[in-house]
Amino acid sequence: MTGFTPTGKLHLGHYVGNLENLLKLKSEYDEYLLLADTHALGAKNFNYKDVRGYALDNLLDLLSVGLSENEVSYYVESDIPEIYELASLFSMYVSHNRALRNPTIKDEIKMKGLGDQFSLGFINYPMYQAADIMCVKGELVPVGKDQEAHLEQAREISETFNKMAGQNIFPYIKTLIGRVGKLIGTDGNPKMSKSLGNTIYLSATIEEVKEKVMSMYTDPTRLHSTDPGHVEGNPVFIYLDAFSKDQDKEQIENYKNKYREGKVGDVEVKRYLITILENFLSPIREKRKEYNDEEKLLKILKEGTEKVREESIKTLKEVKQILNFRY
Repeated sequence: MTGFTPTGKLHLGHYVGNLENLLKLKSEYDEYLLLADTHALGAKNFNYKDVRGYALDNLLDLLSVGLSENEVSYYVESDIPEIYELASLFSMYVSHNRALRNPTIKDEIKMKGLGDQFSLGFINYPMYQAADIMCVKGELVPVGKDQEAHLEQAREISETFNKMAGQNIFPYIKTLIGRVGKLIGTDGNPKMSKSLGNTIYLSATIEEVKEKVMSMYTDPTRLHSTDPGHVEGNPVFIYLDAFSKDQDKEQIENYKNKYREGKVGDVEVKRYLITILENFLSPIREKRKEYNDEEKLLKILKEGTEKVREESIKTLKEVKQILNFRY
């Protein structure tokens, strides 16, 4: 099980962070993918009127990479009231200090410049996430590295309720970090983020890919193409390593050596990266055309949400029994 907050379209960081793992595991597990629309309301300066459109965009992105509705159950948070009730019950067993101590919450407050103007719902994000996972008794959660702290808090909650029940009603929540835990932004920021605008979307056109890559941050110490350059930490080479195929490895190593020796310019390497990204994104664009119909998307979401709600009702009933809510 994993989820996506619909505050914008999905990007390359999402792919290497967890979509790649979801594709590998879909034949081994029952997969549940959540569109966490309630979470989106906690984002700074986010217009609530945009959440529905982004949720459908995210669903389209997920289907386009090959996560078929026949292999995955898609559900939307706001249509499963049991998730909110679970989150409320879970929050009774998490101290205020513990919630504020979550390192990801602290980092996001700083990165997004929230100061002390964050909502109570923002601080409760990990409790909602725990409910998102535990309503379907999720066991393996593919996420980017920045979500690791949230899952630790979800584990604490599941262990608390297992102890109260005297048995393991919830499985141990295992974290699966992607091959690239956190993809660097096109501007050199340590994280690619929708809110920072340093992304390349999975739905990007050829023109948008070219524009993003050609303006990409490289090595600030390199003033001329004949100057020796740094490959390590250079976004262009990080992206080449992340999205190339085996047959491209020799050419990439060649470019790395030339770059270090000052024998190739940024423009040539960036043009090669455009080719690599186009080879990756082209099949996704084609698949997108098959699903680009709102009625079809809503049908997929409705069927998946109904299935998950049935599971959530059972889970909530178990939790209430543990709490001796029997009237």
